[in-house]
Amino acid sequence: MDIQSLKHILQDLASSRISVEDAAKTLQRISFEDIEYAHIDHHRSLRKGFPEVIFGEGKTADQIVGIMEKMLPQENVVLVTRIDQTKADKVVFRFPDAVYHNDARMIVWQKTEIPNQGKGLILIISAGTSDIPVAKEAYLTAKAMGNDVKSVFDVGVSGIHRLFNYKKLLDQASVLIVVAGMEGALPSVVAGMVSRPVIAVPTSIGYGVSLGGLTALFAMLNSCSSNVAVVNIDNGFGAGYMAAIINRV
Repeated sequence: MDIQSLKHILQDLASSRISVEDAAKTLQRISFEDIEYAHIDHHRSLRKGFPEVIFGEGKTADQIVGIMEKMLPQENVVLVTRIDQTKADKVVFRFPDAVYHNDARMIVWQKTEIPNQGKGLILIISAGTSDIPVAKEAYLTAKAMGNDVKSVFDVGVSGIHRLFNYKKLLDQASVLIVVAGMEGALPSVVAGMVSRPVIAVPTSIGYGVSLGGLTALFAMLNSCSSNVAVVNIDNGFGAGYMAAIINRV
C-alpha cells in the first residue's frame, strides 16, 4: 500500500464514504500478509516508496499468481523479475494487463500511469549486445519507479569511438548505469568522462576466465574512476533501483 492509497482510505473514512469497519478491514494487513508460502510485505511502499518486487526464479507460476492477487488491489505497480516465458504466459493469462518483457525476463503490471519522481535523466549503457538483457532489466526497473530513462547499447571498449558519439547524451544524464561483461572495462571509461554517479553492472557474459562474471566484477571493484559503484553480477534490477533512488535526491 502506497501513501496515496492510505490517504484515500483516511479521506473516505473522514467524509463517511466508508465505515470504520470497512477501513479497519482494509488496513488489517497493512504490515504484511501470510499466505503460507510467502509473507507479503504490504508496508514496503509506505516505508520505502516502492512495493515489494517478486523474484520469479525458484517460484512456481501459481505462487507468483497468488502473491500478485494479494498485491494488485493495494499497489499501483508490481514487478516480477527473473521469470521465464512458460511461467510468464500463465501469469499474463491470469492478469491480462501485465506485460512480459522477454529480453529482460520481467513482468511489469501497472494500474495507472506512473508519475515522474526523478530529478533528471537515467542513462543505461551496455558494452555489448549480449549485455542487453541485464541492461533492459535495469531500464524497466528505473522506468517503473517513475524516471526518465534512455539507453545506448553496444558501445564497448573494443570500438570505443562508438561511445564518443554519445558524449552529449552522457553529459545530460544525472545517473548512469553501465553494463559490461568480458573484462568489464566500460564503466571506468564512462566514469572518466562524466561528473555524475556511475553504477557498474558486471554480467556473466564471456569466455573461460571471465568466470561467470567474476573477472568483470573484480575489474569494476578495482576501477580507478572514483565515481563508480558496483552491484552484483547480472543484477540489472539492483542497478535500476539504486539509480532511481539516487535520481530522487
